[in-house]
Amino acid sequence: MIPYFFTLLTRPDQAWADIRRDETKNSSNYLAHLLIWALLPAVCMFIGTRYVGWSLVESERIRLDTRSALQLSVLIYLTIILGTFIMGFFLRWMSRTFEARPTFNQCVGFIAYIITPFFLAGLGALYPTRFIAIAVLLAAGAYSTYLLFVGLPTFMRIDSRNSFLYAASTWGVGLLVLVNLKVPMILFWMLALDPTYQREEVQNQSYGFETNRPQETPGGLDSENTDRPNEQ
Repeated sequence: MIPYFFTLLTRPDQAWADIRRDETKNSSNYLAHLLIWALLPAVCMFIGTRYVGWSLVESERIRLDTRSALQLSVLIYLTIILGTFIMGFFLRWMSRTFEARPTFNQCVGFIAYIITPFFLAGLGALYPTRFIAIAVLLAAGAYSTYLLFVGLPTFMRIDSRNSFLYAASTWGVGLLVLVNLKVPMILFWMLALDPTYQREEVQNQSYGFETNRPQETPGGLDSENTDRPNEQ
């Protein structure tokens, strides 16, 4: 499991050949990879939303309470597992068109290894900001696409003429599955589970201690006294 994780990121050609050889012997090898590495984004999401928080304005920090953060993390984990199996089903269903005959377990395993960059991108949830989220998701999506197009001919043992269309079809179906799983999951969490937000005002530290702040006289009495001439 661990060697595949690193070789997919460093030597994908060699990794796919090794994965295919092992999957032929035992088509359930992917389970450990999927079930363990899928915990990474879920755990990072819990830490980021519960203890770090995010900010929509400069003077406010928002966090989730323990119950809401745990519910969100569990839903993310279950959505990853469910989405992987659904994509495995569609991958096997489409294989009939491209003269490939993989088993269902092999298809699920292929998807589990394809989304490895997204597991690693889960580290971005430790500090939940929109810019970090966009950056890591774009990088993970780009490298997952690369793994898909490189690994499909080797894993499915089909020629390059069919592999491009097969990979493009898989990419399109994957995007649809992602949207149709993530959106209902977020809506269920927000509407049915009713998350609790904890808002914290961030103190302005530009003046240091309170005694160093410029003081103003209430009601502007000083300015009135200085501007008014002495009538005595």
